Amino acid sequence: MHRRPLGRGRMLATLAGILIVIGCALQWWQVGGTPGITERAGNGFAGSGILVFLVGIAALALVALPYAAGDRPVGLDRWLTFAILAVAGWIGLAWRIVDLAMIGAFQFAEPADVLTHGPGIWLAGLGLVVLSRAVIEMAAEPARR
Repeated sequence: MHRRPLGRGRMLATLAGILIVIGCALQWWQVGGTPGITERAGNGFAGSGILVFLVGIAALALVALPYAAGDRPVGLDRWLTFAILAVAGWIGLAWRIVDLAMIGAFQFAEPADVLTHGPGIWLAGLGLVVLSRAVIEMAAEPARR
């Protein structure tokens, strides 16, 4: 059984999937937490953030799919499929950011709170950037026969 090499684009897609999944598990926003104000926080499993999580899982599954299928070529293993995932992830992230802005989750007492009160949203965004770069790498690869 011949196994083809993973390639740079799929390696980046694997890294992106891992970053997105970890980013969704971490805290995305936090409000309050000062004396007299109850803390409210959330992660990527609420609202449209779940779409970002599903994109991360789907990216990992798409990378593994050709190896699980054996020697048969898989029709889903194309750069366009990864591009559709990246667009869906960006839409989910943007939608969630708008939702959070509407509830006032982005009010910070100090400038450093932008990074410390939501490390997960930054990590998920970085994962989507890496996934977008992976799509560019895959599109530039020569077509397989």
